Amino acid sequence: MPADQDDQARVETACAELAAAGQPVTFGQVAARAGISRTTLYRRPDLRALVDEHRARGCDATTLTGLTVQIDQLRHSLEAVAANVRRHEEQLRRLERARRKGTR
Repeated sequence: MPADQDDQARVETACAELAAAGQPVTFGQVAARAGISRTTLYRRPDLRALVDEHRARGCDATTLTGLTVQIDQLRHSLEAVAANVRRHEEQLRRLERARRKGTR
């Protein structure tokens, strides 16, 4: 991959990661993640346009990576809730059995 395309790919990835993490897409953060100087980001119109595009979308930008992260977090949360429900149901069954034994 030519250097220009490699730089573009790194900047695109850095922007997507920041947006997916809910962090602001700033030239400083993008530069740090992409391993490119801020000066280069400002001076190269193609790179500046990429950063500006992601900044325009804001933190609410819905990227495929962002959706994947959100789905994974929701799945883990749902699994934790389901485990609590199962535990509570088992406790209720034990209490019900104990109540029935005590009333006989």
